[in-house]
Amino acid sequence: MSKPKQLPPGAVIGILGGGQLGRMLSVAASRLGYRCHVYEPGPAPAGDVAHRLTTAPYEDEAALRAFAASVDVVTYEFENVPAEALDLIESIVPIRPNRRALAVSQDRLAEKDFLSGLGLSVAPYAAVDSAEDLAAAMAGQARGIVKTRRFGYDGKGQVRVAAGDDPAAAWAQVNAPSVLEGFVDFSAEISVIAARGQDGAVAVYDPGLNVHRDGILRTTTVPCGLPSRLIPEAVLLASRIVTALDYVGVMGVELFVTAQGLVVNEIAPRVHNSGHWTQAGCAVDQFEQHIRAVAGLPLGDGQRHADVVMENLIGDDIQRLPQLLAQPDTQIHLYGKAESRPGRKMGHVNRIRR
Repeated sequence: MSKPKQLPPGAVIGILGGGQLGRMLSVAASRLGYRCHVYEPGPAPAGDVAHRLTTAPYEDEAALRAFAASVDVVTYEFENVPAEALDLIESIVPIRPNRRALAVSQDRLAEKDFLSGLGLSVAPYAAVDSAEDLAAAMAGQARGIVKTRRFGYDGKGQVRVAAGDDPAAAWAQVNAPSVLEGFVDFSAEISVIAARGQDGAVAVYDPGLNVHRDGILRTTTVPCGLPSRLIPEAVLLASRIVTALDYVGVMGVELFVTAQGLVVNEIAPRVHNSGHWTQAGCAVDQFEQHIRAVAGLPLGDGQRHADVVMENLIGDDIQRLPQLLAQPDTQIHLYGKAESRPGRKMGHVNRIRR
């Protein structure tokens, strides 16, 4: 493998998406001497800290061309960027992680097929394109979740089904190409944050134990407290995925812990909410690691130096800020969002456990 061409200090990294992940990527990039140009169609928390912000829809070809011409490399904070926009950008400047990783993660069916092709365990699944397809798929599953193949996150685009439910009613709620995933009997949910550099080097952070509520991540605890034999298995599994995709950057790999072993739930080709703990627990956090990778720098040390519990601040949780500020060993990250709404991530805290 050829030696990566490193971006020099002062180079400009383009970021598609201006939410909290783009915000924290911009901060990490600035520490390494880079400037960030964020492209975001709507309100952009990342715009408060980025060197430059373009506010335009992804359908605006002139804005996309100007954005791509102004940067040295492009990365992204979320995976649902329209393919047409990516085609245009990629004709001008490299995109990292690559388009294959995006194509796999943008489509739940493609994702399941890819993971199964690697010999990894996934939930039983079936493609669903109509109420009739759903009825046939439900006949083989006592319980499951219908998930839209594209554009679902934080519990959106999902409908739970069970034997005896009306397939037509469930289909009416999604009404889009979907996947029926069979129920997985799991004892815990964990995630692994993995990074791969342009030289093929891989660094994997310790797995974190995740707790979700209403489809949204609430806490991640590291160490995860699982049997020691599962830790290297999770790390190797994540390494296989990023290597198979010829990936460059940070990826989140979500896993179910079952009596039979680890089952891959989904992958996210970007920095991940469950990796925020690395800001307090590692010398090089996931955001700096991602910038290092896309800029062609050597990956940093991902070893954990502290135990951490990360808690998302969602909606009115932000009202607890005065109490949180008074707590020792607590690192607070607010996203600069003007309005709190139910289910909206307003920030997070990292509690260091000594």
